Amino acid sequence: MTSPASDPYQLAREAAAAIADASGVPHHDLALVLGSGWSGAADLLGETVWQADATTIPGFRPAAVAGHVGTLRSIRVEGTGARALVLGARTHFYEGAGVDAVVHGVRTAAATGARTMVLTNGCGGIDPAWAPGTPVLIRDQINFTGATPLVGANFVDLTDLYTPALREIARDVDATLDEGVYMQFSGPSYETPAEVQMAKAMGAHLVGMSTALEAIAVREAGMDLLGISLVTNLAAGISGDALSHEEVLEAGRAAGPRISRLLAETVRRITDASPGAAADAATDAPA
Repeated sequence: MTSPASDPYQLAREAAAAIADASGVPHHDLALVLGSGWSGAADLLGETVWQADATTIPGFRPAAVAGHVGTLRSIRVEGTGARALVLGARTHFYEGAGVDAVVHGVRTAAATGARTMVLTNGCGGIDPAWAPGTPVLIRDQINFTGATPLVGANFVDLTDLYTPALREIARDVDATLDEGVYMQFSGPSYETPAEVQMAKAMGAHLVGMSTALEAIAVREAGMDLLGISLVTNLAAGISGDALSHEEVLEAGRAAGPRISRLLAETVRRITDASPGAAADAATDAPA
């Protein structure tokens, strides 16, 4: 039997309780993981009612990658009253902390009551038509890590893993958005040109080192899922240029204002369309 101290779901419940206690917000409607280039969206969502270093909450680790802010924020979404939990601390699979650490933010968000998860990332693009700075909706994924957050006979259906209705809301905000299949590699090395061609042959359009494991945990928790990638560079061998993390950060900085507005408006429309958001906001309001 799993002891309480080693139970990742219990740890997520403890983290959710700590967030509720520290923030004074008992329930969140939606959660976002903000990857490379996406952090500016949090400032456009609405009023931040609480912010803290993620390491003050059980189970969260310090940010290990430049471009990740390492904080947690509770935001009252402007115009809807819904509550969004913004996870600026992401643990990557290549850090070696195990899959439970990778998906701890997702499980914590579910434990806070969130019904919708938004996962974002910076990634390599296989389609040369997607220049660096292009946001792309994730339609499906290939988990190439060889790992999973699921244990035992836990047969989770991943059909329509990325909720089609949420992609439609995003396209209502920006009709130019394209969509594709995201493939997660283990990292931390970038993919070789041969691996990129393999990914292309397998049906992938985007390659990176995050998101897929988190997405499986989202579905296990029963949440709806929107995934958006920012193409920060053409994948290895597509352009012939060498890859660097600084290139990723620069593409994120250049695209930041556009993608931040896109994400903030999409979140507002998602929460506005949620039948429970207004009721939850009323319940949270002081008497």
